Amino acid sequence: MTNEEVIKKVLITEKGSLLSAQNRYVLEVAVDARKPQIADAVEKKFGVHVLAVRTANMKGGLRYIRGTRRAVTEPTWKKAIVTVKAGERIEQV
Repeated sequence: MTNEEVIKKVLITEKGSLLSAQNRYVLEVAVDARKPQIADAVEKKFGVHVLAVRTANMKGGLRYIRGTRRAVTEPTWKKAIVTVKAGERIEQV
C-alpha cells in the first residue's frame, strides 16, 4: 500500500483545530491501514517525526434524502489522530 493510498485527507474540524495546538492532527486513512503504516506514510508525505498514532473506526450512518422517502448508508471510514514532534507541523491544505 502506497502513502497516497494510506492517507486520504487531513480533516479540518473544530476538534482538529484544538488538537493542532497540542501537535496532534486528525487524518482520514484507509480502512485496512495499520498504525505503523500510518506513521510511516505521514513521516514520508509531510516530513515530520511521528511520536504516536491513535485510530478509530467511524461507523457510517443513515442519511435521508430531502423530499423523498429514501435513505442511503454512508460508508464506514477510519480516523487517525497523529502526534508529531514538538515544533513540527502538518500543513492543512
